[in-house]
Amino acid sequence: MSVVVGVVLGAGKSSRFGAPKQLLPFGDTTLLGQVVGNANSSALDRVVVVLGRASEELRDSVAFGRARVVDNTAYGTGCASSLLAGMDAAGEGCEALMLLLGDQPGVRSEFIDLALSEWRRERSWASVTSYRGEPGHPFIFSREAFGELRGLHGDKAVWKLIEAYPERVHEIELDAALPPDVDTPKDYEQALAHWRNVVA
Repeated sequence: MSVVVGVVLGAGKSSRFGAPKQLLPFGDTTLLGQVVGNANSSALDRVVVVLGRASEELRDSVAFGRARVVDNTAYGTGCASSLLAGMDAAGEGCEALMLLLGDQPGVRSEFIDLALSEWRRERSWASVTSYRGEPGHPFIFSREAFGELRGLHGDKAVWKLIEAYPERVHEIELDAALPPDVDTPKDYEQALAHWRNVVA
C-alpha cells in the first residue's frame, strides 16, 4: 500500500491573533496538540509537524507522540515554506502528502481516515475535502504534484495551485460542517464551541 504522510502546518506567525495561538488551551491539550492528536490517531502512515514561532514552547507543551517534529526557520515568508519543510521531512517512499492546518482542531481523525481512504481509491493528482459543499482541509497531493508544490511561494499558494488545475482535483464529500480554523479570538471561541458539540 502506498505511503501517505500527513504534514501538520503549525508554524504560523499568529499575526491576526497576537499571542501564539498554537498554545491556546483546547480540551485537555492545546490547539496544536489537538490537531497532532487527531493526525496521530488516524491511519496516516507517518506524521510530520512543522513548527516556527514558539517552537521551543510547543516542544515542551505538546505530546507529539509518533509525529516527527521539524522547524521552519523561514516561516515568516508564508505557508509555502512550511509545506516545503514538511515535504523534505516526509521520508522515503512517500507517495502522497496530506496537508493539515495546525489551527483547525475540528478536522477529526475520522475525517482524515475518510479522505485517506477515498484518495487511495481514486489516486487523484490532488484531492480536496468538501464539507457539505464548502471546500476545506485536508488536502491530499500525489507524488505527481510534488514538482508543482515545490514551486510554491507565500501564503494561500496551495489554494491557488488547486484553482489553477480544477480538472486534476478530486472532491471528497463529507456530510459535516466545515470545521473552523482559528485566526482571531472570535474564531477560537467558535472552534471551542464546535468541538464541544462534537464531543458532547
